[in-house]
Amino acid sequence: MKYRIVSDSTSNLFDLPGDIEYRTVPLKIMADGKEFVDEPGTDIPAMVDAIEHAEKTGTSCPSSGEYLQAFEGADCVFGITITSGLSGSFNAASLGAEQFREEYPDAKVHVIDSLSTGGEMHLLIEKLRDLMEQGLSFEEIKDGIEKYHQTTHLLFSLECVENLAKNGRLPMAVAKLANLLNIRFIGKPTENGTIKPVQYVRGSRKNISKLVEEMVKMGYQGGKVWISHCLNPEAAENLKNAILSKFPAGMIGVEPMTALCSYYAERGGMIIGFEGAQK
Repeated sequence: MKYRIVSDSTSNLFDLPGDIEYRTVPLKIMADGKEFVDEPGTDIPAMVDAIEHAEKTGTSCPSSGEYLQAFEGADCVFGITITSGLSGSFNAASLGAEQFREEYPDAKVHVIDSLSTGGEMHLLIEKLRDLMEQGLSFEEIKDGIEKYHQTTHLLFSLECVENLAKNGRLPMAVAKLANLLNIRFIGKPTENGTIKPVQYVRGSRKNISKLVEEMVKMGYQGGKVWISHCLNPEAAENLKNAILSKFPAGMIGVEPMTALCSYYAERGGMIIGFEGAQK
C-alpha cells in the first residue's frame, strides 16, 4: 500500500526525511502585481522587502485541482492545511479529496484542518510519517493523528502585525497600538483556528521569557518544538537556548519561514509549534 502526505506550503517543510512520500502544494503572495510562489528557491528577503514597500498585497490558496494532482498515484493519502479560519486552503483540499475519491474509488484520503500553521503542522506531518512507517492501517493512522493533534500547540511572536490587520485577520486598532508603542504581539490560535492575542511585551529578552512561560502554561514539559523565523535567526536561537535551559531534554528544531508564513509573520516574527498538554 502506497502512503503519501500532502501539505500546503505553510508547514515551512518542503522535504520530509524518511521513506514516506511527501508533497507540498504552494500558496501565492502578491505585492503590487508581482507574484511570489511559496516553493523552494523563493527569495524570502526580496519578497519581504517587496511587501514592505508595496501599496497593495494579498495571498491566494491552491486550487482543488492542484490538490487532486498532489493526491494522485497514492493508495492512502493524508492531507494537512493551514487553519480554515485564515485561508481557503482546507476547503480546496477537501474538494480535491472528493474529486480524488470519485476518480479512484479504491483509494483513501483524509484531509486535516490543522487549525494552525507553521511548526504545529510540521509536528503533525512528522507524526503522520512515523505512524505510516509503523505499517498501521488507514483508520489506525487517522485515529492516531487525531489524538496527537490534541497535544500539539502554537504560539507566535510578531514585531509587526500590519499584514494581518490589512487582511482582516486582526483588528486594525491592534496593529496601530503595536506600532505606536513599539511592542511585540504574542498570540495563539483559538479553538476555531483564528487569532487570539495573549500578551503584548516590550524588549527581546522579555519576549523570549514570556514565550517560554506561555509554553509551560500550555503544558510543555520537554517534548518536540519547531521554531520558525522570518529573517530573525538570532531570536530563534535565543528562544531555543531559553527552552533548553529549562528543559535540557527538549527536542528543538529551528527553521526559516517560507513565503506565506513570512508574509503574515513579517520581518522579525517567530512561529513556535510544540508538544504540550491535551487541549
